Amino acid sequence: MAEEALAELERVPGEDRGHEDVAQLRVYIFMRVRRWPEALTACETLRADRPDLPLGYIHGAFCLHELGRTAEAMALLQEGPASLLREPVYFYNLGCYHAVLGNPEEAQSYLQMSFNLDEKFREIARYDPDLEDVIGKLV
Repeated sequence: MAEEALAELERVPGEDRGHEDVAQLRVYIFMRVRRWPEALTACETLRADRPDLPLGYIHGAFCLHELGRTAEAMALLQEGPASLLREPVYFYNLGCYHAVLGNPEEAQSYLQMSFNLDEKFREIARYDPDLEDVIGKLV
């Protein structure tokens, strides 16, 4: 029902379309249906409007990664706001990106930081295909 949800967002009055909640919904919908280019564009808009929000960086980086642009994904995360340093998914994703780029020591370090902030990421990591080569040493 992604198309219906996107159509509903288009019915939001013009002055409210740029609202943070509407922008976040647009990102989530595009990501849910794996429309990475559109999701990336929505993240760029969100970052331009609200550069202080972690979501535009975390999800934008994930879109880049899914588009095969993992080095760019890592760079985007690292240029985000300081509030990202409180987000376990920030460290988890950096761990994944380092693993994919062939940097297992860095991957393990970032993953351990994510586990320290939220232990549930340890379980998520067990099944993440990006981490097949590095997770055995951490779990």
